[in-house]
Amino acid sequence: MKREVRSAIQAGAAGFTTSRTRNHQTPDGQPVASRLATWDEVRQLVGVLGELNSGVFEIAGEDTGLNPDRIQDYCNRLKALAVDTGVPVTFGMFSAPKAPDYWRPFFALADETAEAGGRMFIQVHSRPISVLQSFESVTSFDKLPVWCDIRKLSLAEQEAALRNPDMRQKLVQAANQPPQEGTRAVGAEARAANFKWLFPIMDKAVPPYRSVAEIAAERNQDPVETYIELALEKGLKRFFMQPLTNTHEPSTLEMMQHPRSVITFSDSGAHVSQIMDSSLQTHLLSHWVREKEALTLEEAVRQLSFVPASHWRLAGRGLLREGWNADVVIFDPQTVEPQVPELTHDLPAGARRLKQKANGFLATIVNGEVVLRNNDHTGALPGQLLRGPLAGRQQV
Repeated sequence: MKREVRSAIQAGAAGFTTSRTRNHQTPDGQPVASRLATWDEVRQLVGVLGELNSGVFEIAGEDTGLNPDRIQDYCNRLKALAVDTGVPVTFGMFSAPKAPDYWRPFFALADETAEAGGRMFIQVHSRPISVLQSFESVTSFDKLPVWCDIRKLSLAEQEAALRNPDMRQKLVQAANQPPQEGTRAVGAEARAANFKWLFPIMDKAVPPYRSVAEIAAERNQDPVETYIELALEKGLKRFFMQPLTNTHEPSTLEMMQHPRSVITFSDSGAHVSQIMDSSLQTHLLSHWVREKEALTLEEAVRQLSFVPASHWRLAGRGLLREGWNADVVIFDPQTVEPQVPELTHDLPAGARRLKQKANGFLATIVNGEVVLRNNDHTGALPGQLLRGPLAGRQQV
C-alpha cells in the first residue's frame, strides 16, 4: 500500500485520505476496508507523503462520541502525526445537535499542532449538513407498513393514493407508530421524522426555515398530514430538509471565523441523491454576508478562493495575479443565492442525482475562457485536471 500511495503522489495526487468512522460501511453492514487498519498503518502511509514532502492527509475521524478521554487520545494521535511527518492534516468538523460545543477541542488541537510545528486545518460548513428527502427520492417513512407498498408505485399513482382520504388516514396511523428497535440510519440516509427538525423547502432555498411542526400547528393538523399536503402542493416534487449536524448558528459562525478553518466541507459528490451541500459557498455569500452581515464580502471571497487553494497547495490559483491561472467568477452580491434543488436522472442507467443552480452568477471563467454565462454552458472546455506538485517531475 505504501508503494501505491507513493506512486499516486508522484503521478500528481493531491494527497491521501482515509476513513475510520462507522458511518462508512458496506451495504451488508460490514466496515469498509480502511476501518480495519491499525493506527500504525495510517502513520506508515502518511509517512510516505512526509518523505516526498508533498500532499495533504485527510481523515474521516474516529467515533469518539462525547467521551473526553477518547477525544483526547484521538487528538493526541492526530497532533503527533502532523508534527512527526510534517504533512498537513485536515478533517471536517461541525457542531452536534445535542452538543453544540463538540467541535471546540478539535479547533484547540489545530492551534496546539501549529504551536508544536505541525500543520492542521479544518473543513467547515456554512449551514446545517442536511439530507434532502422527497417523494421523488426518499422519505423518512419508506420502510414503514402501508408506506412501503405505496412508495413502490409511480409518482402519479402515489399522488392518487395520497389524495384518497382513507389511504391517507392509514399512512398517518402507520407513521405515528413507535419506531422499530434495532434500526439505525447510516451516513446520509434519511432519519426517522422529527417534525421540529424537518423543513419544507418553499419558494427559496435560504433561511429563514419553518418546520413541518410549526406549519402543522398553524393548520391544526397531524404533522404527517401536513407533510403529505405540503408534498402534494408541488406534485410530490417538494424537498424536505432534514438537518443532521451544524444546527447551532453561533457555533457555525465561530468555526467559519477561526483562522485555521476553510469553508469547503461538502459531501455532495459522494451522496449525489441524498444531500446537496455543494451550494454552501453560495449560501455563505447570501446568508452570512448579505443577510447577516457577519462576514465582509472580501472575507468571504478570500475564504472561497485563496484559502482553499493555499491549503491544498494549488500553485498559481486563488488570486488574480499576473502569470496565474485566469479563473474568475463574476456575481452580483445583491442577488446571489442558491436556487431550489431539483432531481434529475442523467446518470448512467438513468440513476438519480440532485442538482442545484444559483441566482446572481453572471459568468464563470476558466483559464481565461467563459464556460458558464447566466448558468448556461457556453460549450468551451478549457479546464485541466488539477494535479499535485510532483506531477510531471522525473522520478529517481
